[in-house]
Formats: sequence, C-alpha cells, structure tokens
Amino acid sequence: MNGMDMGQGNAFDEFSALGDMESPAQESLDAPIDPQRMEQILRIPVLMQVVVGSATLPVSSLLKLGRGAIVPLDHRIGDPVDVVVNGRVIAKGEVVVVEGDSTRFGVSLTEIRDRPLAASRN
Repeated sequence: MNGMDMGQGNAFDEFSALGDMESPAQESLDAPIDPQRMEQILRIPVLMQVVVGSATLPVSSLLKLGRGAIVPLDHRIGDPVDVVVNGRVIAKGEVVVVEGDSTRFGVSLTEIRDRPLAASRN
C-alpha cells in the first residue's frame, strides 16, 4: 500500500462533494450591498497613475544616467497613455493641458476597459 492509498480517497470524495455547493464568497457577491457599507467602500483611496511609456535598460546604463539624460520610451508622441489604478490598466487616454491652469496637465480618457465586477452588479 503506498501513501496515496491511505485514506486519501475518502477525503478527496468529501472535498469533491463540497465543490457542488455555492461558496459563501459567491453568495456574498450576489447579495445586495448595504448603502452605508457601500459609502465606506467608495471612500477607500486608490492610486491612479498615467503611464506615458517605459524603457528597459541594463543596470550599467542606469548607473550612467545623470542630470539632463534623456531616456527614450517605448511610446511616441500622440500615442495613447495607460491609466493605471492600483497596478491594473483600466483605461487609455490622451495627455491634455488642464483647462484654467496651463501649468498642469491631465489625461482625457478615450477608452475604458471592461469592468467585469461592475457589469455583473447591474
């Protein structure tokens, strides 16, 4: 008798039977959200970044960089930029000058990625 035969068949069968049941996590996704709880969730801060491009270079080149160095990026002028929230690309956009404050720039969203969780709630 090897170690795989010793009582593990029964445990596996019991675990398989559990797979047919709806998990509590799935049930909670389908349940309506309490408005007060939703308000708390909507106040959670998230980090939003706009990525204009990236570059890959060896450490030796990185160490040679100094003030005034120009690092070419993989995006060209006019290419859409990635709008990233908490590490996930959620949209594409164009860099624009903020109206009323020409010293700042922003991003005009041109494409919103699918929102699977939001879509399943509607």
